[in-house]
Amino acid sequence: MPHVTVEVRTRYTPEDEIRLLEEVHEALRETFDVAAGARCERLIAHEPHRFTCPASKPHPEKWTVVTIESFPGRSTDSKRALYKRLVARLQSFGIPPDHVAIVLHELPRENWGLRGGLAACDF
Repeated sequence: MPHVTVEVRTRYTPEDEIRLLEEVHEALRETFDVAAGARCERLIAHEPHRFTCPASKPHPEKWTVVTIESFPGRSTDSKRALYKRLVARLQSFGIPPDHVAIVLHELPRENWGLRGGLAACDF
């Protein structure tokens, strides 16, 4: 189950925040074969002065960074599909495709402590 942090510079309604995280989860389900109930997505809404963005972006309030931490092993094609799917799903919030940065960290299973403190490589 990937862990995801979505960072934004815009305040959304609670309903839109829930929907945004749902869209991110659906993109993971469609491309990384994540189960429906396997959820760990966080949304952080920064004050704009605390979250810089590239000066070239015409709508800095829409700058969005998605950081994903997952086990290694997915193909480059599935990663490409995830990036495209995330950008497409975030457009429903008025976020232009070129205002989304996605960072994927693949961490070895021995670097994850889960299920009551077990290393993920042990199960």
